[in-house]
This record gives sequence, structure tokens and C-alpha cells, in this order.
Amino acid sequence: MEFLEFGHNPWLVAISLIVALIAGATGLSLTKDLSNKTLPQRRLAVALASVALGGGIWSMHFVAMLGLQLPILFYYDAAITLVSALIAILMVALALVLLHFTVRTKSVIVLAGTIVGAGILAMHYVGMAGMQLCRPVYSALGIVGSSILAIALCIVAFWVAYGVRSNRTIMAGTVFFGVAVFAVHFLAMAGTQFIALDNIREFGPVISNEVMAIGVILSSFVIFGAFLWVGTTYLVPAEDLDQTALASEPQPTAKPAQSDLRIPCERDGGKVFVAASDVAFVRADGHYTQVYTMTDRYFCVWPITQAVQRLIPAGFLKVHRSYIVNPNKVARFERSKDKGQCNFGVEGLPPVPVSRSHLKEAGAAFG
Repeated sequence: MEFLEFGHNPWLVAISLIVALIAGATGLSLTKDLSNKTLPQRRLAVALASVALGGGIWSMHFVAMLGLQLPILFYYDAAITLVSALIAILMVALALVLLHFTVRTKSVIVLAGTIVGAGILAMHYVGMAGMQLCRPVYSALGIVGSSILAIALCIVAFWVAYGVRSNRTIMAGTVFFGVAVFAVHFLAMAGTQFIALDNIREFGPVISNEVMAIGVILSSFVIFGAFLWVGTTYLVPAEDLDQTALASEPQPTAKPAQSDLRIPCERDGGKVFVAASDVAFVRADGHYTQVYTMTDRYFCVWPITQAVQRLIPAGFLKVHRSYIVNPNKVARFERSKDKGQCNFGVEGLPPVPVSRSHLKEAGAAFG
């Protein structure tokens, strides 16, 4: 078995790193501030971010492969190449769904990073399987090393980007993501040799490096265009920010009045703003909350922690780890040993439990 000598074009190596970084910045920026968006907007943002991150993984790989210098002519199987792109996009989509549509715990962040790391590996090796007229031969060290690096760096990337959501952490997560995609590819390539083949193992249409270059240029163009689009969100003047988000921000120097505070909610697929003064209580619902008035119930994109931050300064009272009540709406407070409940005197509106740790505060508030 005679292995082929090979090398890489340094310019295309550098460009592949830039593509990975731009894709990371685009995808992670698209998922910024989703708690202030409606459910359809969140779904669209996660879908676009999945295409940006997954497409960036694919584009980085094939930009680097365009720089692969072998002494023979080789081609790619179009069907397998397409499958490799779909794998990357779907794996990233699964990770983002976990991060944005479930309770974002530490274990969920680790799981999401693991899934994306596995997606990078799957995309790489499936993409390599599409090579025609030469066959890659892998070493156990290259597979194991690239697997550990992919998963570890992706976990770090999502841990940084999603631990505390800010522009700084998103950019730091971008660096880890871009380095993960780039380093995994070249570590895997360092443990790979190539053998020349006489026949094409055709599964789908065969495409040349020239046609592949056109596809990679188009995908990179879309990613760079999306990056320029989302990049403008970091440059928007303060006075042009979303007025809804600004109106609901607690003021550090003044206690907000309930009549002035509006809670962004959804019902029947539409977005509505409920006055805090009309709210009876707020209940945690996974990563989001349910807002109850005396007559209606609404879905709210705020997690319970954000609801506490916004509503406690406006006079609301936390009576349970999952409940916040408006004292102005409580008709009767009942205590029984080490627990209690708030009743609102309205048929159909359930009572709110008061936990033992909040009994003293509730007793003081309701007498």
C-alpha cells in the first residue's frame, strides 16, 4: 500500500479559519436576545443560526479541501457531499433547540456542545467519504484526538456563549467555535493518508474541484452577507434599540410603577403587552412563564428569573421558586403549618402556593 504525498495551500488554510470564525459569529449572534422575541421569531432565528453554523462547518471543511494538494486528480460525490452539509446543519439545529426551547441548565449546555462537536466530526468524515479516485486512510490516533478536541472545544464554546449572554461572551464563544472547527479538521487530516484508486465509486453525480469551488464560494458569500447583516446589531445606537425592551428594563434610580410596566406576552400566535397592574400572578413554565390576569392566561418569553428581576421592583412578591404574585390582587392569604396559599377570589383562577422559605415574607405582606 503506497500512500500519496500531500500538502495544503497556506492561503486557503487561512481563509478556512476566517470562514469558521465568521460562521460562528453569525450563528451565535442570530440567537442573541431571543427572550424578547415572539415564538415564530425565535423559531426562525434558530433555523437561520443552524444554517449559518452548520453551513459554516461545511464551508470551512471544503475551503480547506480546495487547498489540499495531491499528485493526482480527484473528484467528489455530489450526493455524499450534500449529505455531509445536511448532517452539520441538523446536528447544530438539535443543539440550538435544546438551548432555546428547554430549560438551559449546565447539563443542557454540555449536551449541546457535545452534539455540535459530534456534528463537526460526522460532517468531516462523511465529507471525506465523498472523495473519488483516492481513498482516505485514517489512524486511530487521529480519530480519537480529533473527537476529543471537537467535543471539548464545542462544550467550551457553548459554555462561554450561553453561560451569560452578552456581546463579549458571544464573541469569545465565536473564537472557541471557529478554532474548534478549524483545529478538528487539520488534526484529523494530520492522521489521514491517501491511496490512489483506479475507478470511481459512484453513488451520486461526480463534481470536480472547480465546481466545488463555485459551491463553496456561494455558501461563503451567504455566510459573510449574513454576518454583515447581524453585525449591524452591535452598532445600533441606544436610541434606536427596541422600545419594548427598553420600556421593560427596571430603572436603577426609581421604582417602576405597575401601571407603567408592560409584560411582553403571546396568545393565539400574536404578541400582546399586558400591564403589570392587571396581572394576578406569574408561574414558571420551563424556560418561560405563564402570566395570569383575573380573566386570562398568557404565554411569556421571560424565564422566571427575568420575571423576578423585572416585577419585584414594581411591587410583586415572590412566594415560591416558581411563582410571583401581585399583592394588590390577592384576596385572601391562608397559612397551614409550614406552607400557605394565596387566593384571588375569582372563580377559575387557581390559588398560588406559598413555600416555607417565603412564609414569613408573605405573612408580613398580607397580615
